[in-house]
Amino acid sequence: MIKEIVKDNFILSQVCQDATKEDLYIVDDLLDTIKFHQTHCVGMAANMIGYLKNIIVVENQNGYLILINPVIEKETGTYQCEESCLSHTGTKQTQRYHKIKVSYLDVQFKKRIKTFERFTAQIIQHEIDHCKGILI
Repeated sequence: MIKEIVKDNFILSQVCQDATKEDLYIVDDLLDTIKFHQTHCVGMAANMIGYLKNIIVVENQNGYLILINPVIEKETGTYQCEESCLSHTGTKQTQRYHKIKVSYLDVQFKKRIKTFERFTAQIIQHEIDHCKGILI
């Protein structure tokens, strides 16, 4: 189901709880909603659509990558960039890592560890910040 984008800073500033298998229905709502906004959205966290769960979806090559309970295990190099977000108006300056190593669960709840670079790493960092209640 396509959900409305949350713009309330009180909700967005809350730390998300880790997701369980019972929360997998949220993935469908995330995918429906990001696809609806695909012309101007490359990543989305569950709290952006009203679920305080640690689930993110990011555009990745020819599809979408779902990361459940993602944790950045290692980061390399930093740079300054400007980001926008569906939950906020305008853009903001922020600092990101060039390369990150992330552990997460896939939709079968199998643990994965993968290294991401460049723009994909930036998107993942932005969405993980959402799950931590960090407003960008």
